[in-house]
Amino acid sequence: MAATPAWPPKSTPRLFVEEALGEGVALRIDGPQAHYLLSVMRLKAGDPVRLCDDRTGEWLGVISATAKRDLVVGVEAQLRPREDVPDLWLAVAPIRKARFDFVAEKACELGVARFLPVLMQRCVADKVKPDRLRAQMIEAAEQCGRTALPEVADVQTLDRFLKGFPAGRTLIFADEEGGAPLADVVRTASCAAILIGPEGGFADAERAAILAHPSAVGVSLGPRILRAETAALAAVAVWMAGQA
Repeated sequence: MAATPAWPPKSTPRLFVEEALGEGVALRIDGPQAHYLLSVMRLKAGDPVRLCDDRTGEWLGVISATAKRDLVVGVEAQLRPREDVPDLWLAVAPIRKARFDFVAEKACELGVARFLPVLMQRCVADKVKPDRLRAQMIEAAEQCGRTALPEVADVQTLDRFLKGFPAGRTLIFADEEGGAPLADVVRTASCAAILIGPEGGFADAERAAILAHPSAVGVSLGPRILRAETAALAAVAVWMAGQA
């Protein structure tokens, strides 16, 4: 006898929505998400959709009605709760737009809890659009099966970041001049923030201010010179592996 097909199928589209989800909720979807479901995926009434709200987890929705530019999805059952997110922040200097988008996207895939743009003296970019970064993260989360998104903080100066840094959290400083091996530090840093500098590197005064902070630990990312985006993602990947 043939096996019963899995429901919903693995190919079911996933969407993050702003509304809180729950059994029995009827959700109207319009705009680009409706275009994606109706025109790209060519879904129709009765087809399933996986929905996430970044609060309660992932839910099964079934399309109940469609129109030319919108559709209604009825929420039927919770598929899984919101995942537990490791307590890691990524504080990174803004870099060129496409590369910064890439860092935000991959930070979401890797599972950081909070993404903090931090302005520094040698930044080649000083404009940050949180909505754009969040859109990159949502797309990554939808494709990678995540049920949680990083919080995107407002852009701030390095001075403000250091003054407001909470006690009890380790500040892992990717120091261009070297430090302890990162793999050794992450074993004892279950609550941490990784700080990555700009394309031009840290100014001397910035480096001194960071190292003077009581929570800061200078680390090395290895013997090679890394671009800012590579350093950020390599550091996060090492921290995640050390916490597994």
